[in-house]
Amino acid sequence: MLKGQVVSGDFRRIVMRIKANEGVEIGELLVIENNEKILLQVFDLLYGSQISPQNLELVAGLNLEEGNFHLLDQELRNYQLALLKPLLSIGQQSKLSKKLPSFFSTVREVTKEDLSFITTPQHPLFLGKLRNGSKELDFNIYLPGKDVLSHHVLIPASTGKGKSNMLMCILWDLASKDYAGLLVLDPHDEYYGRTGLGLKDHPFKHKVSYYTPSAPPVGTRTLKIHLSKIKPEHFQGAIFLTDPQRQCLHAYHRKFKELWIRAIFEERHIDGVAFHEDTIAVVKRKLISLLHLDFDEGRLSCQGIFDDIAGENTVADICQELEQGKIVIIDTSYFSGAIEILVGSIISSEILERYKYYKKTGQLHDKPVISVVLEEAPRVLGKQVLEQGANIFETIAREGRKFNVGLLAITQLPSEIPKSILANMNTKIILGLEMNAERQAVIESSPQDLSQDDRNIASLDKGEALVTSTFTRFAVPVKIPLFKEFAKGEKSNVKVEYTGFGNS
Repeated sequence: MLKGQVVSGDFRRIVMRIKANEGVEIGELLVIENNEKILLQVFDLLYGSQISPQNLELVAGLNLEEGNFHLLDQELRNYQLALLKPLLSIGQQSKLSKKLPSFFSTVREVTKEDLSFITTPQHPLFLGKLRNGSKELDFNIYLPGKDVLSHHVLIPASTGKGKSNMLMCILWDLASKDYAGLLVLDPHDEYYGRTGLGLKDHPFKHKVSYYTPSAPPVGTRTLKIHLSKIKPEHFQGAIFLTDPQRQCLHAYHRKFKELWIRAIFEERHIDGVAFHEDTIAVVKRKLISLLHLDFDEGRLSCQGIFDDIAGENTVADICQELEQGKIVIIDTSYFSGAIEILVGSIISSEILERYKYYKKTGQLHDKPVISVVLEEAPRVLGKQVLEQGANIFETIAREGRKFNVGLLAITQLPSEIPKSILANMNTKIILGLEMNAERQAVIESSPQDLSQDDRNIASLDKGEALVTSTFTRFAVPVKIPLFKEFAKGEKSNVKVEYTGFGNS
């Protein structure tokens, strides 16, 4: 269908006159087909007229005050203009466009045949259907999942734009694949589906593990972690520690190894090292508060998920399941944010150490990629948090890709995350950001040039996304399916058989 004709502009801003009565939307994909086929995208719309502004105002006044005043040849004299940016030159091989189309080149709507260069990659990760403005095309969009997850994913979106629905669809899709394991810290207990549809209903539900501190359903596990699995560095990002307090924790850990927490409460002496009694007292109070411990008359009692008897194999079991390509969901809805971060730090540190060892011994290529899912990512990746010192999540963001360990970070405030970390998030699934500062933070750190997409991002409705990635040729507009419909369709048409990675 003919949409319009090129009338002016430059390489970054091609101006198209829109054919009368043809609707064109921001974000819509269009095609120019002359000597070569060029894929373009609308990034702004404006009015054009052959009549001066004063006369247009006069015509409007006559219509308002006198009524029913019409111009001669109105469709020729008044029209709409669309501003287009070239995306790709489409041929046997797609490549970045480096030419201007000819004057008066006709512009038409995109078809499925125009997009035949978009193929299904190895290790596909399904995101949704290709979106053309607000219209949905019957064209599935896949990303190379193993590469995408190991090189980190950022999902920035304002409240109500569909972040949870997006993540549910991703988890549901990955539950039938064997190339990735995901550690999901679930602060709202919504992904497993204890009270509704969730991953417990997946055809491959044996690939989903669920840990909760309260009344675990049949087939799931109680979350208990042994105190010996905690190391001083795990507290980084969870609680604030002064330098003397941090030194105290490390000194006791070096001296007493797995019994270091009990040693602090018993105030055991360390030869050649003396800490002020106030430092010891504050450290004890922080440990009691965070870990829900009690120490009375030489007896240590545990009231929360951290225990000195149970949970000795929990972290190892979780890491083993992740190495088998499973999705491990940790119900953190009963925790404070500090405990959630501490639990995530313990498991993430262990998995990164394991994968470093596998790379050193040449076993890494046999392992699935592992991604840690973080909601409200600035809690551990924010500028103010990182000023207090690096934590395991920053370490993964900076070097995890070398060991096939990635982050899937979700946030409403990407501007709170340092630019150096945002730049390491090589795939961004942008779901709609209302605040200009947040849009700019994403635009400035995106793999593709999104400098003209400010209005496009601001206009994204619920379930609409713009996917920018080093693994796509251009920023792809996507329509995310509604999870309930997606799950229903996938359950009736399971195409991928789970093979698993076996025990390592």
